[in-house]
Amino acid sequence: MYGIDIYNSKNRHLTIGTNKEQKFSLDIYQLSTHDPLDELLNEFREGQFSTTVTSKQKLSLLKTLRKNRPEFAIGEEPLGKLKGNDIELCLDVERPYTPILRRPPYPASLETRK
Repeated sequence: MYGIDIYNSKNRHLTIGTNKEQKFSLDIYQLSTHDPLDELLNEFREGQFSTTVTSKQKLSLLKTLRKNRPEFAIGEEPLGKLKGNDIELCLDVERPYTPILRRPPYPASLETRK
């Protein structure tokens, strides 16, 4: 048999069996004041947010990052530190130009076409 203190007090207690002397604290008051945003901000403390982002938006973003952590980091590495996804991009603007760069930037006018 279990019993729970139903009085609206700061400390809640749980009793097991008929022994009313031995009470176990539930600490419900402490749990209700816990802020999930603080926990997530502590986990992602290196992240920086714009001042225009609301707390609700931060919470939503951080929950998404936590849920999809493997896509944004490898193992216990910080977010954004991915290995093996490096690419080398060479921008070539020397002759011979590619066909798309040979075209004039604007279509010729009717007078020029005649």
